[in-house]
Amino acid sequence: MHKWDAPSNHSYQVVANVSLCEEKIKPEQKQAGRFIIATNVLDKKALSSEEMLSKYKEQQSTERGFKFFKDPMFLTDSVFLKSPERIEALGLIMGLCLLVYTIGQRQLRRTLRKTEGVKNQLGRLTKKPTLRWIFQCFQSIHVLVIKGAVQISNLTEERLGILKFFPCCCQRYYLLCFGAVEK
Repeated sequence: MHKWDAPSNHSYQVVANVSLCEEKIKPEQKQAGRFIIATNVLDKKALSSEEMLSKYKEQQSTERGFKFFKDPMFLTDSVFLKSPERIEALGLIMGLCLLVYTIGQRQLRRTLRKTEGVKNQLGRLTKKPTLRWIFQCFQSIHVLVIKGAVQISNLTEERLGILKFFPCCCQRYYLLCFGAVEK
């Protein structure tokens, strides 16, 4: 028997002492240790400090939404506006876009709660996909008009499965729902 044929059994143990480094913690605490949260609800019985903090933390999805504006896919870095009025108008439009995006994502996730979910980027089922991921799934779908006949290309079973979670007004774009036009 050679030494490379013998089964090897190695074990390792790490022993460490953990301590706080106060000189590094104190500057961080000074910089990010306090937050001001304001409200117009002045009655502490109606809204306690703990409830206010909880409500504030629920806004995390909104904060993530504004991160979406900084994404290179959103192309905000290539927009140049000179007048304050145009900057305000663009801000309003972007805010409305974020509202529509958030409502769409929320409705999709509510619908998915009752189902097995959809596949994420890793191929695993999720009930909380981002709407951005869903948009990316649909990037390669095209409308074809051949001799007056309208067709949708690249509408796979997976994409059809995702579309069933959207209302008829969205499915209509993919020629899947022909109900009455919603106003």
